[in-house]
Amino acid sequence: MQVYVWKNMFDWAYAGVDPKFAGNGGPDCVNFLTPKQRTIETVAICLISILEMAIAWKHLKLPSHIPEERNYRLGKRLLLVLLCLTFGIEIGYKFATRTVIYLLNPCHVLSMVQIYLLAVPPSKTVLVVFRMQMTSLSCPLLAILLPVVNTRLLPFETVIYWLQHILIYVVIPPYLLSLRGAYTTESWGNLWWCLFTTGVLFLYHMIPLQLLGLVLEVNLNNMVCPAPTDPFYGPWYRLYALVHQHMLLPIHLLIYTAIVKFIVPCDSLTNTCNGEITKKQY
Repeated sequence: MQVYVWKNMFDWAYAGVDPKFAGNGGPDCVNFLTPKQRTIETVAICLISILEMAIAWKHLKLPSHIPEERNYRLGKRLLLVLLCLTFGIEIGYKFATRTVIYLLNPCHVLSMVQIYLLAVPPSKTVLVVFRMQMTSLSCPLLAILLPVVNTRLLPFETVIYWLQHILIYVVIPPYLLSLRGAYTTESWGNLWWCLFTTGVLFLYHMIPLQLLGLVLEVNLNNMVCPAPTDPFYGPWYRLYALVHQHMLLPIHLLIYTAIVKFIVPCDSLTNTCNGEITKKQY
């Protein structure tokens, strides 16, 4: 009874999710995996994630001083306004369609993280958040390569989808990297931040996203059942994801930063574009 009342209380957040669309949710989606398999997979993946974070934690390093960033405040403000407007419109669409629950998906969370990075002054906390979101950029890449826009029926809703993902993947991270300062990644051979973030991402998917998805029968980021277009569609799709995401995240991070480093030249004196910033003593 309490669950029923609780679900009705938050009807505005998920009632618009139509289970008729394959992969959206519903009873069939919830029952795609047996409770036993789902429990075993959840416990196993969570333990792996915690182990990764514990191992990586010992190797995480921060500089004793954050170098000064380039004085491009106007660019940061313009991008902050543009991203806030775009994300604000997206939130409006979610309320209009009663699918606010989808704001918990990684690309929307990444949008909020980048709003924070554009809004606050440089600090060690900003450096940590920036490095973790760099590892997470494979999420908008997949959204660009495999877009799901068949449920976007309102005017310009698809346009906002593309604008948001282009901003958070193509525009804002390279711009922040060009500022130097706190917006730098680890050196090429150092993937400890990547490993730590991978553990965080899997915990986020397996605990809050999966639990909410099961209770509300909403397939948040395909944690309840696989997408119809998933090349690994089947009962073991989450274990396949465990493997290919552990390969994709570090490979994508290295390729992405290499391309940005080629486009955005480093400072010839400090060479701190997006590499090792702890070599210089401050």
